[in-house]
Amino acid sequence: MLCLLALLPVACVSGADLKAALAERDLGRRSKLALDNAEQVLKAVRETYQKGDNQALGPLIKELDESVTLAWDSLESTGKNPRKSPKWFKQAEIETRNLLKKVDSLQHDMGFEDRPMLDQAKARLQKVHDDLLVGLMEGKR
Repeated sequence: MLCLLALLPVACVSGADLKAALAERDLGRRSKLALDNAEQVLKAVRETYQKGDNQALGPLIKELDESVTLAWDSLESTGKNPRKSPKWFKQAEIETRNLLKKVDSLQHDMGFEDRPMLDQAKARLQKVHDDLLVGLMEGKR
């Protein structure tokens, strides 16, 4: 019984909020919901890693990557110029920066041999953050 209660937060996070984000029609809000989901998944990744369940990390890290990709794709689909309509773009830039700090912190807390698990998701997150920053500073071309 205790084991089931321990897994409950991970089970609730996995996939549920990403489906809600996909159902959102407003692309700016969809991006926000996807990044909120990414933050929740990152918390679940940390908790799962601390419990020593490395096999359960794969799907969680994949969902983290999918959430960040959904946020970026949603903002790109708006067709808006980030310099002229910065609301959702700036919010996403701030959230991706915070997520990058948290991923970096988690990687430093992980054992040396486990750190590469987050490399791909971290690289994608860094690219999305950089693209958002360039869009806000230079605008669309």
